[in-house]
Amino acid sequence: MSSQAVPLGRRERNKQQKLERITAAAAELFTAHGIDDVTTQQIAEKADVGTGTLFLYAKTKGELLLLVQNAHYAMALDSGRTAAAATDDTLDATMALLRPIIECNRVQVENGRTYLREMVFGNPADAHHAEALRIVGETEAALTGILSRDPRIDAHRAPILARIVSAAMFVTMAASVNAEASIDEIADDVRTQVGALLDR
Repeated sequence: MSSQAVPLGRRERNKQQKLERITAAAAELFTAHGIDDVTTQQIAEKADVGTGTLFLYAKTKGELLLLVQNAHYAMALDSGRTAAAATDDTLDATMALLRPIIECNRVQVENGRTYLREMVFGNPADAHHAEALRIVGETEAALTGILSRDPRIDAHRAPILARIVSAAMFVTMAASVNAEASIDEIADDVRTQVGALLDR
């Protein structure tokens, strides 16, 4: 039996192309202007689709932001995994994993904070929200792997600590008091919290 992928039919190719155009248009407009200053009509026009078609792919601007940011977050996580694998110290490896995620979230601060809000309070039945939560789960799994390498952290504690570290990072990035904070300031704050958690 052949292992080659079955080519997509015309209808599926058309849907995929529309999704790619919508994602690219939303990404460009959100980056240039921020989510609050962009309308769904502007995204539809830039993507060359009707607003009705746009809403088939994402019902709200929040869902569009999740669609865009999920892809960036997944790439940041991959980059962090690679950096963490090359780092022995538990705290350094944890921060090597988290730093690209922090950088990704701060490309456009309001978009990053809105993404986190949508991720926490959005509809879990929405596919883009579910994908965001899946990536968070992968982040926690990667953290668990790093923490499990430390002989002082047993298999029971590692996933619990991973969830706490993940929550600390997200709250630090989302907090209004940190809206003007730099990437280095956010990363240093997270590192201090993780260091305290790990008694370093």
